[in-house]
Amino acid sequence: MKRYLHSDVLAILGLVGLWLLFFWRLFTPVAADQASLAQGDFSGQFVAFGAYQYARLSEGEIPLWNPYNNSGLPFIADTQAAVFYPPRLLTIAAARLAGGWSYHALELEMTFHVLAYSLLMYAFARRLTLRQPGSVFAGFIAAVIAGYSGFTTGYPLLQLALLEAAIWLPLGALGVLEATREQRVRWPWLLVTGLALGLSWLAGHPQTSYFMTLLLVAYTAYRCFSAGVGWRSFVLMVAIFGAVAFALSAVLLLPGLEYLTRTARAGMSYDAKGNGFPFQDIVQFIFPEIVSVFSPLYAGIVGLVLALIAVVKRQPQTAFWATVALVALLWSLGANSPIYPLFYNLLPGSAYFRGQERAAVLVMNSLAVLAALGAVVLANWQSRPASAGARLRSILRLLFAICLIFAAFVVAAWLGARQQYDDIVGPVVRSTAVAAAVVAVISYLTSARARAQARWLLAAVLVFELFAVGMDAEAVYDPVPPETQLSMTPPPLVAAVLEDSDGVFRVDGFRGLTDNFGSLYGVLDMRGISPLFLDGPYRLIESEKINPRAWELFAVRYVFSDWQELPIPSTIVERGEDRYGPVNLHRLEDPRPFAALLYEASLVDDREAALALAADPGINVRAVAVLESAPPVALPGEAPEETQATVTAFKPERIEIAVRTPEPAILSLAHPYYPGWAATLNGEPVEIMRAYGALSAIAVPAGEHRIALVYDPFSFRAGALVSAAGWAACVIMLLAFAVQGRFGRRA
Repeated sequence: MKRYLHSDVLAILGLVGLWLLFFWRLFTPVAADQASLAQGDFSGQFVAFGAYQYARLSEGEIPLWNPYNNSGLPFIADTQAAVFYPPRLLTIAAARLAGGWSYHALELEMTFHVLAYSLLMYAFARRLTLRQPGSVFAGFIAAVIAGYSGFTTGYPLLQLALLEAAIWLPLGALGVLEATREQRVRWPWLLVTGLALGLSWLAGHPQTSYFMTLLLVAYTAYRCFSAGVGWRSFVLMVAIFGAVAFALSAVLLLPGLEYLTRTARAGMSYDAKGNGFPFQDIVQFIFPEIVSVFSPLYAGIVGLVLALIAVVKRQPQTAFWATVALVALLWSLGANSPIYPLFYNLLPGSAYFRGQERAAVLVMNSLAVLAALGAVVLANWQSRPASAGARLRSILRLLFAICLIFAAFVVAAWLGARQQYDDIVGPVVRSTAVAAAVVAVISYLTSARARAQARWLLAAVLVFELFAVGMDAEAVYDPVPPETQLSMTPPPLVAAVLEDSDGVFRVDGFRGLTDNFGSLYGVLDMRGISPLFLDGPYRLIESEKINPRAWELFAVRYVFSDWQELPIPSTIVERGEDRYGPVNLHRLEDPRPFAALLYEASLVDDREAALALAADPGINVRAVAVLESAPPVALPGEAPEETQATVTAFKPERIEIAVRTPEPAILSLAHPYYPGWAATLNGEPVEIMRAYGALSAIAVPAGEHRIALVYDPFSFRAGALVSAAGWAACVIMLLAFAVQGRFGRRA
């Protein structure tokens, strides 16, 4: 036992050392050597939303609504915001202790997730190969592949929610493995699986968590079948860890489900969802970086060879993981393969997601496990006949010959057209050299003179090839410190908008502000890059990039644009630049107020008709409210004199308006219509009507009134109650089972 613990400690220290090496430019205090994650989704989506989350939680407030992007959205329901993801809450607490939110705070969160991923995969592979010679080596191989494969170190580092949802897969599989290690189910381990799955769903990438859920259900079925456990136990096991996962993540899932059905994605067609890898991406199993910027199918030549060894030698569980890898690979091709159309029509939930290439998460995890199983075979090769080693060496030499021939053709083509092939000749030559090293090392390890310690040479080759592809990748990192990557203080153009404190208004930040930086700087932007955009506002706003009708409906006062003159009267008040070039800040001369009293209504039958009429330039939306039902007051048809509608208080979840009108009116608000918002008029509840197919309106009788709108969604309250009870019960049970020793192996 001491020997095993000593080996595990050394392996874990080795993994920590590799982690420090891989991300050393994010850790170094030397500014000239520092790098940072490239701008894009990481900065524009996750850093910006994290800043808003930090600001609200630091004030002791729960960020239910975000008014700063997409004309306003239910922040708690936007899954990628990950409002209650425990590691994010730790990041926010650490940032607060360090003096404030920063770009680097989220970078560190990313790096610790990569470390956790490698360590969790080590734990799973180690337990999977327990008591077999070479188990520590196998766990190390699987951990390196999980932590530093082309999948992990590519776009998931920038699309943070995907990475953070994926890393819990080994922990969930470990719970299933331990629960079914004996013929009698060890039920406490299902809490571990439920905890892992719940954390994945809280991390904010539902598609990845969906893939993980499918895998854990399939793995449970496979383990129950292998152990002779009955189908009733299988159903109960899935029900237990599924219920635990749902309870832990209900605070996000219930608002998220409510939101999803109302977003622009709800109506996406099969063609929009069926995108996946082109077939040529399969080449990147061996030659990364020659087809696309990222190489998510690259597990290293070492990993691929070890996985093939496991399949050929039919190691225990190989059939399951090889099947998962193959099915997931075909799924990742999207509509290019018949597998996805089959699942799209038959598998519940699969039709909700686009970007089928993300099934690569299952491919990579399966290859990591298969490589661990192959590593055990290789570590025990001396017990096999000499002829087996000869056959393996012959196969490897054939594979190397194929790589060499391909490389020769590429080099020859490069010599004739250097500019055309300059980007791929390096990766091809590197992979060919790695293939030569793999042939040499495995040939030695399968020979009679091989020593057990020499197997770590193969681990060194794996580290070299994966680090050579992912470390300092140009598509992921910029050679600048994080402080200069993105300023946490508003740039001059944005600061000019913030100086205007006259009432509530929005901007069109397609240029100048961009991305979700409205949330970072506290500017109400009618646009944003959050993938979940309410359908009604999206259709009104995103139909045109220069959209005066949307400016009118959404109370836009400032427009960032490279245009010198807009289609409606405006004045350029500031000039500057954004990352795309010169940009002007226009102030509209006659912007619509956030709250306006209207005295005429046009009734339509449904939302589609309302959206169409709202976009009709023949309708004066400043005078006419487009409604889907008759208002409960009689409108005069003409606007009287001396009316007033003033926003007296504006907070994310509460808006207060003072109204004075001599005639009944419709209070039209440049605020999205969404369930969970409730209104009162002089303290009495009133109905919020949908106007223009996307916005909110309230019928107001003649007189002076105080109107308040409050966002307090039932979906959040119900989800919070379920999650609070779930977390409390889960922690108590885990502690109780640990104290009682019920996680231990029975005699």
